[in-house]
Amino acid sequence: MQLRQLLEIGLTNGEAKVYTALLELGSTTTGPLVKKSGVAYSNVYEILNRLISKGMASFVLKEGTKYFQAAGPENLVDYIEKKEKELNQQKQVLNELVPKLALLQKVKPEQEAEIFVGLKGMKAAYSKMIANYTGGEWLFFYLHDKDYGDLADRFYLSIKNILRKSKTVRGITNPAGRKAKFTKYSKSIKWTKYRFADFPIPGNLDIYKDYVLVQAWSSQSVAFLIKSDVITDVLRQYFESVWTISKK
Repeated sequence: MQLRQLLEIGLTNGEAKVYTALLELGSTTTGPLVKKSGVAYSNVYEILNRLISKGMASFVLKEGTKYFQAAGPENLVDYIEKKEKELNQQKQVLNELVPKLALLQKVKPEQEAEIFVGLKGMKAAYSKMIANYTGGEWLFFYLHDKDYGDLADRFYLSIKNILRKSKTVRGITNPAGRKAKFTKYSKSIKWTKYRFADFPIPGNLDIYKDYVLVQAWSSQSVAFLIKSDVITDVLRQYFESVWTISKK
């Protein structure tokens, strides 16, 4: 009964057993305490230290040996009052913190990802991305490759009316991209500023605001549309570093 009530006021099972054993034994060393309480010898010192820190036990040294004793049961009232004071302080901190955390939750950027398969799917991905265009700069990396170059040219030329909604565009491509039909087209209308990297660049991806569109060209082309401030911020910084060392 006493043990259960001690547990109810916040003591652990080990603390309750050691405290009641101390009350019954009086001043004692750890040997009798372990036997009386039933706790493991390896745990008894840790439990005693916790009880001491809570003001529920103390010790004296006699000829180099520690003797432990329980504080009077009335100290349990002090223990509860201290816990109550700490709880009230925690409540005060929490009351101040909750509105701030709620505000963070409201402004937390959304993160999502979608997969679009095939050329129609890729067109839908670009349409969704451009639908959010409200000005600002559109960035892209394009890795021109003979295996899919003609297919990519035809695709980009087929959606040029969608892409022309973005008025400020910078792109980085590999040297082979100079010969791409879409590169020549977009440069002829002064639609896009290009630079050319003679070193490896990431595959084909577009960056606008908190969207990044990653394209994988193959017999079954796939596009991944990701909405994430974290990812786009990193990619935008990387783009700027590559832009500064690429050729005009």
